[in-house]
Amino acid sequence: MVNLVVMRIGRENFSVRCFIILVLGLVLSGNAQNEDDTKDFKFWTWVTADAKRTDKSFSEEFEKYASNGINAVLINTYADPKLLKRLTPLATQHGLEVHGWMFTVNRPGDKIAQQHPEWYAVSRDGKSCYDEPPYVGYYKWLCPTRKESREHILSLVKGLAQVDGVASVHLDYIRYSDIFLPISLLPKYNLKQDVELPRYDFCYCDVCVSEFEKEHHKNPRNSNNPAIDMEWKNFRLNKVKAIVDEAYEIVHENGKILTAAVFPYPEMADHMVRQRWDKWNVDVVLPMIYNSFYNEEIDWVGYATGQGVKDLEGKNTELHTGIYVPQMSVDELEQAIRHVKDNGAKGASFFDGPAITDEQWRVIKGFRAE
Repeated sequence: MVNLVVMRIGRENFSVRCFIILVLGLVLSGNAQNEDDTKDFKFWTWVTADAKRTDKSFSEEFEKYASNGINAVLINTYADPKLLKRLTPLATQHGLEVHGWMFTVNRPGDKIAQQHPEWYAVSRDGKSCYDEPPYVGYYKWLCPTRKESREHILSLVKGLAQVDGVASVHLDYIRYSDIFLPISLLPKYNLKQDVELPRYDFCYCDVCVSEFEKEHHKNPRNSNNPAIDMEWKNFRLNKVKAIVDEAYEIVHENGKILTAAVFPYPEMADHMVRQRWDKWNVDVVLPMIYNSFYNEEIDWVGYATGQGVKDLEGKNTELHTGIYVPQMSVDELEQAIRHVKDNGAKGASFFDGPAITDEQWRVIKGFRAE
């Protein structure tokens, strides 16, 4: 193309020819850079595995994801390494990265944990998640301070990390129970959460209180307003961080990386669920920037992405934005992906694979063709 334009200009206009070559070179270089950016931008999806399904049905599902532009699958096997070992080659044969997705501090259906009621987190009003889970029945949160519950969680991390072919262990629910729900969910539970309510404030078990008292010489149960006690808040933030940091060492010892699903950006995660993920040792975070949960418009996906990227500056942690696709129009999905790219994320993950419509798949695949 450059040679064709130059020939038309003619030999006598040498300076003009040079200018045209320069401009066209920059344009072509820019296009190549855009293609590289699109190629390097990773698309993920979350999926939950049913062990009763056949290998053939799983393989067909993975092939569908790969053919529509997905690079990586986060597979929830309920922390079962045997099931993950079975599914990993089925996904990798289609060129997909496999990430072992596990529920971390929230452990519904955990048969081992259920044998130890004392492992469960206790609210400020004295209710144990074992007997009275907050909000919903599957909110069975373990205490992140207690040695036994922490070691149990990390044993599950190790089991997934030892599966050959897996790229990462993916920590979900790596936090405390929601002290504040996303605003759009409050009507469902007929709740008003203007302050930290005792029923949703965790953990006040004997182990947490005793350890905190040894460090800070005060009992959080006696506080008139624990929401403004920064030592008590940081104590709990650090208990979550300790699990993440130890999980990081475990997975790296097994040649894997650590990824995590987190709340939209660190300040918001801190406020809502005692989760300060910009302080963690973690390779990749996938903040769940589900705008509809917060009654926000599509451009908020870009804002929250950009905020998280800024908070990670200087750290070796990548950010890949999580997008909630149900009820999202194709135009909204396209806008969301562009907001994610424009605000510095390294990729986007879609929740969840089976919920993505044919029209939405065309949008996702279309970004690969740009």
